[in-house]
Amino acid sequence: MSEQPYVKQQINNHIATIEFFHPAHNSLPGDLLAQLAETITKAGQNDEVKVIIMQSGGDRTFCAGASFTELISINDDKTGEIFFSGFANVINAMRKCPKFIIGRIQGKTVGGGVGLASAVDYCMATKYASIKLSELNIGIGPFVVGPAVERKLDLSGFSQIAIDANSFYDAEWARNKGLYMKVFEDVESLDEAVQAFAENLCTYNPEAMTEMKKVFWAGTENWDELLKERAKISGRLVLSAFTKKKLESYK
Repeated sequence: MSEQPYVKQQINNHIATIEFFHPAHNSLPGDLLAQLAETITKAGQNDEVKVIIMQSGGDRTFCAGASFTELISINDDKTGEIFFSGFANVINAMRKCPKFIIGRIQGKTVGGGVGLASAVDYCMATKYASIKLSELNIGIGPFVVGPAVERKLDLSGFSQIAIDANSFYDAEWARNKGLYMKVFEDVESLDEAVQAFAENLCTYNPEAMTEMKKVFWAGTENWDELLKERAKISGRLVLSAFTKKKLESYK
């Protein structure tokens, strides 16, 4: 029997490690997205927590993006908007969180997963952590995650991977573009570096880190409304004949 999906959190020595998992390559259905946003928000409000690590379970895919099972089941605009708003809520939870969030990317990440990696404050990965924005392949587009990805890759990098929706871009490309700060040979080296980095951050003044985070995210104050509008676009496009036919082919 396969493992059950989950979002869980552990707090040790002021470091909150938030982990999500889904047996379908760590794809994210609406319920997991809601749990993830809530867990991040609560960790940000917890005075015991100084730094957050965000990671996924397993040692292969970091995140396959949106749940195809849930995408196929969408049959009206409102349901589509609500589903895509799940990614918006996670990104906004990370944006508003007063604590630094370190991303630990162990493997390939696709679509919404690239958005999550882009919305952390400091991201480290293995050499296997190639990225792809595949949304255009199914007739949608990376509308909700776009602002976060563009913020990290700039418009040229974002447009490159959004248009070239069939291709994976390797971890070194992502590092050169500014998504990953460091790339490691294996998961063990990645975990050691992430833990050491988080422990070091815990020695800094929490108030200074909170003020720095405000500076880093300046100019994104409109994202609550912006990402909501982007979710409406995706929610409408997922109902198109093109997308419905494409999703059926993946069954």
